[in-house]
Amino acid sequence: MPGQIFTVAQQKGGAGKTTLAAHLAVAWASAGLKVAIIDIDPQGSLTRWYGARCEALGARSGLTHVQITGWRTQGEVEKRVRDHDIVVIDSPPHAETEARLAVRVARLVIVPVQPSPMDLWATQPTLDLARQERVPVLLVPNRVPPRARLADALLARIAALACAPQVQVSACAIGNRIQFAAALLEGRSVTETARRTLAAREIANLAAEILAMTR
Repeated sequence: MPGQIFTVAQQKGGAGKTTLAAHLAVAWASAGLKVAIIDIDPQGSLTRWYGARCEALGARSGLTHVQITGWRTQGEVEKRVRDHDIVVIDSPPHAETEARLAVRVARLVIVPVQPSPMDLWATQPTLDLARQERVPVLLVPNRVPPRARLADALLARIAALACAPQVQVSACAIGNRIQFAAALLEGRSVTETARRTLAAREIANLAAEILAMTR
């Protein structure tokens, strides 16, 4: 039975797209699923993280990795989904051909949204693209700071973007925590390096939520 494809997409750079893709992939692999990560972002951040992971863990990386762009994207995704439980695609930050293909083949588009006006405004093109391709979207509040009046107001605006069943907002929000960056530097995930932290619990809960909603 072919696996599921989750595309992490966001038109705005710096929204935490690659960080979320890497952490979710490790969470699912740690749960015993066979996971492939496909980096089609020209910046190659997910590929650099995977390189650091291989240096740290060698053959125990627990993930299949592919870096690819251009016309071969769709074929590579279809190949990997045949023998993996989950394929995670880290897509480029602009609505180019590869980004559209990554959305088109997805079971779910995961969109990290920081609670800032710029991120909120930049989310609409991704929602439009997913709607055109008829793919459901999960908005994930990301890098959420400690409670403040502005953060609460912007989180409410993120929630207002929901339009069930096509666009939903995750019940699990991801906080603005230093453990995420520290784990990435080691080629790891917070569920590996900081297992007892709130950061690890947030990732584990989000990974479980996504699987539950796509069964």
